[in-house]
Order: sequence, then C-alpha cells, then structure tokens
Amino acid sequence: MDTGNGQQRAILQRIAHRVMIARGLAPDFAPEALAQLAAIVGPAPAAAGPSSRDLRDLLWCSIDNDDSMDLDQLSVAQELPGGGGKLLVAIADVDALVGKGSAVDDHARTNTTSVYTAAEIFPMLPEKLSTDLTSLADSQDRQAVVVEIVVGADGSIAGSDVYRAAVRNHAKLAYDSLAAWLEGNGPVPAALAAVPGLDANLRTQDRVAQKLREIRHEHGALDLQSLETRPVFEADEIRDLKPEERNRAKDLIEDLMVAANGVTARFLAAKNLPSLRRVVRTPKRWDRIVEVAAQLGVTLPGQPDPKALAEFLSKRRAADPLRFPDLSLTVIKLLGAGEYVVELPGQDAPGHFGLAVKDYTHATAPNRRFPDLITQRLLKAALAGSPPPYAGAELAQLATHCTQQEDAANKVERQVAKSAAAMLLGDKVGQEFDGIVTGASEKGTWVRVFSPPVEGRLIHGFEGADVGHQVRVRLVHTDVERGFIDFDLAAATGR
Repeated sequence: MDTGNGQQRAILQRIAHRVMIARGLAPDFAPEALAQLAAIVGPAPAAAGPSSRDLRDLLWCSIDNDDSMDLDQLSVAQELPGGGGKLLVAIADVDALVGKGSAVDDHARTNTTSVYTAAEIFPMLPEKLSTDLTSLADSQDRQAVVVEIVVGADGSIAGSDVYRAAVRNHAKLAYDSLAAWLEGNGPVPAALAAVPGLDANLRTQDRVAQKLREIRHEHGALDLQSLETRPVFEADEIRDLKPEERNRAKDLIEDLMVAANGVTARFLAAKNLPSLRRVVRTPKRWDRIVEVAAQLGVTLPGQPDPKALAEFLSKRRAADPLRFPDLSLTVIKLLGAGEYVVELPGQDAPGHFGLAVKDYTHATAPNRRFPDLITQRLLKAALAGSPPPYAGAELAQLATHCTQQEDAANKVERQVAKSAAAMLLGDKVGQEFDGIVTGASEKGTWVRVFSPPVEGRLIHGFEGADVGHQVRVRLVHTDVERGFIDFDLAAATGR
C-alpha cells in the first residue's frame, strides 16, 4: 500500500471509520441530531431558584491537554485553618442543552464515549456543544454542577456538598507547562501569570490533592504506568509517536476527580437515589499476580491485598523503570477491566480495587462519557427533589451497554494506533531496533521496541525468549490495514 503523498492521515481516518462501524459505533451524527444542533444558538441560560449560586468570581481554572477544547471541569481551592483545604470541582452542565431522549442524546447513548484515534476524534457530542456551548471554555460564563470537598490536614474528607452554580474559567492551563512550573522545572505559564492570585491557589490545589493521594495510597491505591503514545503529524504525514508522560499536573487532576466522583456517589446514596457505579472487582486471578511477583523474588499474600500489591509495584518502579510499564500492563490485565454496575438504594455495589475506594462513580466528564451525563441527570434530580430520570431496569441496561461500548471504543483506538505504528515503520523494513519482550505464549511472542515506542510480533528467533528479555530485532514486514508489525531476532542483548 502507498502511504505517502500526504495521504497518511486520510488512510488512518478511513481505517478508523471502518473499525468504528465494525465495532458497533457510529462515526457520524444522524440528520436528526444535526437538525437539533442547528436549533441550539447559545449556552444554557442561568439556572433559576435559590439552589443555584453565582461563583463566577472565584479563581476557577481548567487543566487539560494543550489542544483540548472539550473542557469538562474547572477547579479552585481555599486554604482552611489547621492545614486542611476546601476543593471545588465545577462540572459542565451538559444536560442543560442535551435533553434525555433527544436526537443528540440518542447518539451519545449509542456510542457512550468519545473515541480518540490516532488520526481523528469521534466526539460523543457534536463539537459545537462539546468544544463550545457545553464546554467550560476560557473566559466564558457557564452553568455547572459543583462538587465541594473539605479535606482535613491528614488527607481525610471531612465534609462535602453538591450544588448548581454559575462559573467562569479564568485560565485555560495545559498539563505539561503547568507541571513544569509546579515541579520547579519551568517558567510560570502565561495564562497563569495573567490572573492575580491564581499561582497561590494552584499551590493550594496541588498541596491538598497530594494529601488526598497519600491517604489513597495508604489504603492500597495502585500506582500503575501504561505506555501510551500520541502521533505527531507534519502536513498529514505521521513523523513520530510521542509517549504520554505522567506529571504533577495530571496527578493533581486525577486526585481531584477521584475525590469528586466519590463524593458524588455518596451524595446520591444519601438522597436515596440509584447510581451508576464504576467498579474494578477484587481480582479473580490474584493467584497469577502472586506468581508474577514470585518470579521477581517477592511474596504476596495468598488473598487479594491491595496494600501489599501497591507496595510491590512501588518498589518495582524504583528498581526497574525500563520494564515497569510492561509489569503494569500485566497487572492491569490480571486485575480485569473496569465496568459499570447499578447501585440501588439500600444495596451495596463493589468498590474500585485499583483506586482503593469503596464509593465511586463517573461524574466529571459529561462532554466525553455518557455515564457521566447519566450521573449528572441523577444529581440534578436529587438537587431538585424530583424522581430519578432513569428507572432501575433502564439503568441496569445502560450499565451493561456502557461497559460494552467502552470496550469497543478501546479496541478501535488500539487498532488505529497499531495501524499508525505500522505506517510510521513502513519505510524502515530491514532496520534493527533495541527492545524488550513483552509477551511470550503459545499465541506468539511480542516485542516492544524503545524508539519509536511500538510493539510487534517476533515471528522468527523467538525460541527461548521470555517476558523481560532485552533483544535486538530486525523489522521484516508491516501491514497498515491490519496494524501488523513483524520482527526477526537479530540478537539477544540481555536477560
């Protein structure tokens, strides 16, 4: 296949559309949804009633990827006496413009998530909404659902509340530049410097978020590291794959979102309403996790123990950072996928083993995930004292559907990522690369090369190769349509 002449992005887009349809996802919006969209001319009006507050003057900011426009949440903090702090997370009121059962909602309900492929984003909501009218956009007044979290000096949650409010994003910040400033490795971002007092506020957010993280890790939250990449295009030609690195700003947002999602779940339970919980069950394959640890000279308890597993992972990250992403991937697969389940009033749903939290829902990304939009509607019903907008049977069906569609979306993203990697390596057949064996079984032997960070199958010379072995491989074949990358063994470089 000719993948040059400025057509590489177009080829990947075609592959993405094909795989979307094959996985039961809709790549395009129906005419009815586009007609509804055309009738929406502005953002949601201010919420009426005494339950809504005007918080536009608080120092709200967004923290996301540099190019993200579908901004779901803002955050702000307040110092409290004794070393604690109050965190506020504002979540975009998507439901105000996307009514339940509308044509736009039907599309969101079909896909249940935005799909982020290497060449094209397939948004759950039309971009007129998700990147503008329902986005907490820079310097715009917007309606939001606010989750308030009071954190004690020890990192425990001492109080919480949920309410509706008008908010305004005073600074659109990006992960990498903000992290560099927080870590003392870079200058203050221009958008941050332009807002008096925001620097001190972000230091407070960071300090309180780290306390939340510390207490979660004390309870056994797992510190895993997956190897994800973003394609780098020049004039629609793929030039590189850039690894996604964790940093202080990403940790800050993760900690705030975990806390806000927990408060949301408990708030709905206290209001005697059902909720759509996000769970990772106690792993059924704990015995295999024990075997993996034993191969590395560590003894884990015979029964699932998140604290022991967290300690093991922390030590392995420090001892062998090169192989830690592959160990993380192994553990993630053995933990099992996350899923959505319904918790009805009076019931007790499973918790989230990986996060070491009992009460957890998805509420903080309603522009990008349908479960979060469902949760938002339940929250607004609770605040209004109205009956829940979803009956138990409908919620149960949606829980199963959202789990299935999330899995389908992940498979689409992985397939297009593999095709992008094969495309990047297409003119490098015959070249040699250093890598590490990431999988070895009857189904095949797999190698991740270090630069560019891609994975392929070892089709010759795999005898005796095992997970963790460092090897030098020769690229022998790529197939963009199927996302195949094939290597031969050039030399074993380490055990």
